[in-house]
Amino acid sequence: WPSREGGFPKEQLKEGCSVKKVIGIVSGKGGVGKSMVTDLLAVEFARRGYHCGILDADITGPSIPKAFGITEKAQGNETTIFPVKSKKYGVDIMSINVLLENESDPVVWRGPVIGGTVRQFWSDTLWDNVDYLFVDMPPGTGDVPLTVFQSLPVDGIVVVTSPQELVQMIVKKAYNMADMMHIPVLGVVENFSYLECPDCGKKINVFGQSHVDEAAQELGIPVFGKLPVDPAYAEKADEGKFFEIDNPYLAAGVETLKNL
Repeated sequence: WPSREGGFPKEQLKEGCSVKKVIGIVSGKGGVGKSMVTDLLAVEFARRGYHCGILDADITGPSIPKAFGITEKAQGNETTIFPVKSKKYGVDIMSINVLLENESDPVVWRGPVIGGTVRQFWSDTLWDNVDYLFVDMPPGTGDVPLTVFQSLPVDGIVVVTSPQELVQMIVKKAYNMADMMHIPVLGVVENFSYLECPDCGKKINVFGQSHVDEAAQELGIPVFGKLPVDPAYAEKADEGKFFEIDNPYLAAGVETLKNL
């Protein structure tokens, strides 16, 4: 492990490129909406005039291009990959799905190859004057999160979770991994927090009572927001129009990230 003073040597960007802030989006388990939170944060910052990028490090389960309606492939030459820009807001996106011939082709690779690809997405991609680069990581504490924490100059992570009682254990796992790697945990987002009845407006705790406040308080990190179960999110993602979503729930998190 690195010393507190030292740290791991980081991969370098291409000459002439710049990324001001790198924010990792992580989760202790799958299926909690980590990619959705990544998309929401990138869109919200882009709306505010920041140049944003998304590095889709979930190599075996990429979903970012689909949510933005991207079907074109990334272009490049022998030394450089050019990210694909979203039609709305010009978010730079680098994902394995913009390199595959067919987006449904499986990526059946072992860990070291996947880790090398993630590093190339950072070092070989033309990240041109990006204010915020959001890194969508696969769930858990395995090869890819380790590669990102070791190789990229991550300014901090946002943990995404759901309301079940085991959330405290899952959040702690993600928190403890980041702590071991000396990466700040900036906050936690609870997804599937509640369902709002369309008729009476009552908030229904479909997945049980929220425990995220207790977990966050114990770890000393802020809650960035609680996202409801909203079918419109899934519909917009399926239509490739995620940039149309209006999301007021992450306002606290956005303000925190702006002040980094």
